[in-house]
Amino acid sequence: KVSMPAKPPANLSRSLKFLVVFVLYFAEGVPFGFVYTTLAYFLRSRGVPLEQIGILSLLGLAWSLKVLWSPLADRFGSRAAWLVPSQVLVILSMLGLAYLADAPITLAFWVLVGVLCLASATQDLAVDAYTIDLLDTDELGMANGIRIGAYRVGLIAAGGGVLILSDLVGWSPTFVGVAVIMAALALTVVAFSPFHQARPEVARAQAGKGFGQIKESVQVLMRHPHMGAIIVFILAYKAGDAFLGAMVSPFWRDMGFSGTQFGVASITVGKIPAIVGGFLGGFITARWGISRALWLLGILQACSILGYWAAALPGAWHYTIYLATLGESLAGQMGSAAFMAFLMCLCDKRFSASHYAFLSMLFGLSARLCGYLGGWA
Repeated sequence: KVSMPAKPPANLSRSLKFLVVFVLYFAEGVPFGFVYTTLAYFLRSRGVPLEQIGILSLLGLAWSLKVLWSPLADRFGSRAAWLVPSQVLVILSMLGLAYLADAPITLAFWVLVGVLCLASATQDLAVDAYTIDLLDTDELGMANGIRIGAYRVGLIAAGGGVLILSDLVGWSPTFVGVAVIMAALALTVVAFSPFHQARPEVARAQAGKGFGQIKESVQVLMRHPHMGAIIVFILAYKAGDAFLGAMVSPFWRDMGFSGTQFGVASITVGKIPAIVGGFLGGFITARWGISRALWLLGILQACSILGYWAAALPGAWHYTIYLATLGESLAGQMGSAAFMAFLMCLCDKRFSASHYAFLSMLFGLSARLCGYLGGWA
């Protein structure tokens, strides 16, 4: 069992904490969906070669590399002091991209995308740390279900929703619209006190300065008697999903489905069940506890992958893939709710930013490696 060094301030009700989590993780999903869905589609519509569109993935390394500056977030300033400036940078970057939307794609465009990715990764860092600071252990299950649902809603809004809007009003006004959404979220964070709760008193405990703090942060995490097994578990728990996930889009194409069919299906039997699965997984984790939910929901998410095996069998009903996508999205996010609660439970509140950044980096590393190997398989 992982002990939590201190309880967060107790002046917020549980429902208000969950509302804060929803707003913050919706804000996380918007820039990510904008970069990986909207910008990728926009660049291709402008005739940008595929090898250049791949630069988005390179710039997206910011989300993995945020572990490098995470100790600074633990050492200096409040969580809001990191959150609000990063959101302002996201907004300014999007407005800059709106200004350049009708111009040729130049180095300035890519620089703005890079700034957007760095700012968004820093926002995520502050959001994750603040969430860990805010919640009690028994709230992590439900909160992570809400987190997954809110994040997916943000992805849909900044992805498919924005693409639909672009057909109606054009790219530049659409980019401005995304910036307005982020501005509304930033103003919400600035204006309401639930987003400015003080860090737990344990955060003021004696800790080293500079590299001393980084060293202590690592030592505290590695002091867990089963850390080696935990790292293996983190690398493996979602590996099956990642191994398959990178191949789902090509599989739809090879099955003869059009882009429109796949696009509609990705929302109706992909993202919407994922939102439901996140909430359901959070509820189950809250009722059963993290350990039991990890086992049972992990088995369920593994078995759900067999739906794609059934869809790939010779002579299978052509539309089995819809059922496979629905089942995998639902079960996968149920497992994710328990898994994310487990990662947060491991974090010491003194070093919540750096600890969660490190653990999520391990998870991201596994996902990218397994996605690559999935292509070979």
